[in-house]
Amino acid sequence: MVEAAFYGDDFTGSTDAMVQFARVGLRAVLLVTLPSAPELRELAERYDVIGIAGLARSLPPDEQEVELRPVLEALRDLGPRVLQYKVCSTADSSPTRGSIGRALEIGREVCGPAIVPILIAQPELGRYTVFSHHFAAEAGTIHRLDRQPTMSTHPSTPMHESDLRDHLSHQTALPLTALHLTTYQNLTAHFPVVRGGVGAVVLDALTDEDLRMLGSVILRDAPVGEVRFAIGSGGLSRALGLALRPGGGAVGSRQSGVGGPVLVVSGSQSRRTAEQIEHARVAGWTVLPLDEKASARAVDAFSSGADGVVVHTNELGPNELEQVPFALADVVRSVTAPLAVRRVVVAGGDTSGQVLRRLEVSALELAGSPVPISPGVHLCRVTSAVSALDGLEVLLKPGQLGEVDLFTEFQRWSG
Repeated sequence: MVEAAFYGDDFTGSTDAMVQFARVGLRAVLLVTLPSAPELRELAERYDVIGIAGLARSLPPDEQEVELRPVLEALRDLGPRVLQYKVCSTADSSPTRGSIGRALEIGREVCGPAIVPILIAQPELGRYTVFSHHFAAEAGTIHRLDRQPTMSTHPSTPMHESDLRDHLSHQTALPLTALHLTTYQNLTAHFPVVRGGVGAVVLDALTDEDLRMLGSVILRDAPVGEVRFAIGSGGLSRALGLALRPGGGAVGSRQSGVGGPVLVVSGSQSRRTAEQIEHARVAGWTVLPLDEKASARAVDAFSSGADGVVVHTNELGPNELEQVPFALADVVRSVTAPLAVRRVVVAGGDTSGQVLRRLEVSALELAGSPVPISPGVHLCRVTSAVSALDGLEVLLKPGQLGEVDLFTEFQRWSG
């Protein structure tokens, strides 16, 4: 029976949540759309963890409501011990786009009024919370969130405040509190189920051991007769997985070997993705701008023996980006249907979800070892009714993550 469930507010983050549960030995599946109630119950008999990948991070609050409420209700009805609203470990959100505060309100309405733990830290990715202030590494340097080069200037959700309580207070009227590392020696005593009208508690974390302790307390403190609702990054998924499987946590060794040709379709505008694309270009890959000839040129390149092809959107203007997911999905169809290209990278958190939905992908599962090909980037296998796509191996890459040689390394990697 299902022990945990989650909704991911974007697709790349959803794969990370799935893997965090899988790496401790839990059987996990990630669904691309909400199936019927009988289908969902049947899946709950086969898996320990069920996730549904969504698009809430890119939506305004009213559309979030339409997207999120039926999913949370369906997952709640499976009776998991905990239901997670999975967010990015940089807390990407604003009052008008991807509001974590609105998700908090909906989750409490669906699961009950108990205080909601919020755990954004993910130490293995260089994301830390200390005295409620959030920090994120970039290029080997740890920055306070409002000074991190990427997030402080993010085009959709720029972060102007590192104190997560203050950041989230602009997204909800619910009162927020916090627990700090200085209280963790007696954490159980400081973590009551109900605290005088408080809606949520922001939690610090610096280490994997902090996650292990927090996961245990979050589950132990769950309200009787209710599904525990919690909000957080892959760090929260890790914490919950460690609590559900206390003996878990060991990760197998990374396998090596020769992979196969790789198609990269990118809607990401991040500096890290641009660096990865340039590394692939220098390594001899074919790099193409997205235009009306991109699909044909990609097919020609692979037919001529290319190891890898990148189709990117870096040359498009803001007014041209709306049709990007449709166009990138067409590139994937064109390449995978007639050719032996079975490995695809989709770069960009918002892009990934929109592309996979347009490709009629129904589910993703971890492919091979839970050891990531690069921190925060995991290899998944697609389930699809479209035969050319079924079994496809995909990496859904967040814009900021992945080593600079990620694309070329994937081409060589056996998983």
